[in-house]
Amino acid sequence: MHITISREQFLKPLMQVSGAIERKHTLPILANVLLEVKDGQLFMTGTDLEIELVASVVLEEAVADTKTTLPAKKLLDICKSLPEGSTLTLSSQEHQLLLTSGQSRFSLTTLAAEDFPNLESWDGEVEFQLTRLELRRLMESTHFSMANQDVRYYLNGMSFEVDNAEIKTVATDGHRLALAQAHLSTSVGTQRQLIIPRKGVQEIMRLMVADEQLITIQFGANHIRILDSEFTFTSKLVDGRFPDYRRVLPRGGDKIVTANREWLRSAFQRVSILSNEKFRGVRLNLTNGLLKISANNPEQEQAEEVVEVMYQGGDLEIGFNVSYLLDVLNTVRTEDVTFTLSDTNSSALIEAAGEDDAMYVVMPMRL
Repeated sequence: MHITISREQFLKPLMQVSGAIERKHTLPILANVLLEVKDGQLFMTGTDLEIELVASVVLEEAVADTKTTLPAKKLLDICKSLPEGSTLTLSSQEHQLLLTSGQSRFSLTTLAAEDFPNLESWDGEVEFQLTRLELRRLMESTHFSMANQDVRYYLNGMSFEVDNAEIKTVATDGHRLALAQAHLSTSVGTQRQLIIPRKGVQEIMRLMVADEQLITIQFGANHIRILDSEFTFTSKLVDGRFPDYRRVLPRGGDKIVTANREWLRSAFQRVSILSNEKFRGVRLNLTNGLLKISANNPEQEQAEEVVEVMYQGGDLEIGFNVSYLLDVLNTVRTEDVTFTLSDTNSSALIEAAGEDDAMYVVMPMRL
C-alpha cells in the first residue's frame, strides 16, 4: 500500500466510521479500522460485530488494490493533530504502516485484513427512500424514550415500522412513549416492523446531516442498512417483539390544555430544582385558565409556579415525573403544546399544537 492523500479527505471518512468501533473489546482487531484500496477508491470499515460502517474516498492517483487494518483511535488522533491542509503519505511495511506528513513520521502496527470480521452479506427485502432530514427528525423525536439496560431487552431500542406509504418510529421504557411518523413518496406495498438497538440509533443520529439529500433504507431478515452517498451503515436488529403501542395511546380524554411551550418548559425547569432527586415528581393542579405546578423534597423545601393556559373544564390534580415532561418539551419545536388528560390515574397525551407528526404519552405518578 502506498497512498498520498490530503488530511481532510482522509479524516472525514475516518471520523464517520470511528463511531462503530468499540474502545472496550475482547478481539484486538475490533479496535482497528480496515483500509481497503479497490477500483481507485479507499474504503474504510469499522465494526463492533453489531453495527458496521463503511465510508469511502476517491483516490486521485492509481493505486494497486490492497488492504490492511490499523489501530483506529491512534490513527484518528494522529490525523486530528496534524495541521490543516497537510498531505499524508501511507506506505505499508512488514506488519507496520508508515504514515508521514511534512516532518512528522508515525509507524503503526497492522493486523491482517483477512482476520477483520464482516457482517454477513444479505439482500434487502424492503427498500425505500427518505431524506436525511426526515430520518433525523423521526429519530430525534423519539429516541429519548428508549429504555437503557432494561431486562426487557426489546425496549432497549427503537421500533422502526413501515406500512405501505407510512413510516413510524416508536420508543418506550414502560413509563412513557414517544411516536413520530412521516409519509413516503411511494408505497412499499407491505407492512414491516423491526427494532434498531440503542447504539444503532445513536450512530444514525450522529451521521444524519439535516439536509434534503436522499438516502436508501433497506430492511433484511436480521439487519437494517442505510445507503448514503458518503457511507453505508449496517446494524443487526434486536431479536424480539415490540409491545403493541396502539393499546397504550390514551383515548377519550376530555380535558384539553393548550399552553406556550417555552413558558411551560421554564416553569417545569424551575420547579424541578426542588423536586425529590430520586423520584422527580411534580404535582399539577388544573383550574379554568390556570395551571399550578408544585414540588417538594425530603428537606421540606417547596417550589410553586402558576402558568396561564387555555383550559375550560373541571378541576384536576395529577402528578408526573418532571424529567419525562421536560424531555418532551425540549423536543417539540412549535410555539404551543397541547395536553390531553382525563383523570388522576390516566396517562397524558402531549402533542405539538397544530401538528400530528408526533405524539407523546406520559404515565402519571402517585404523589
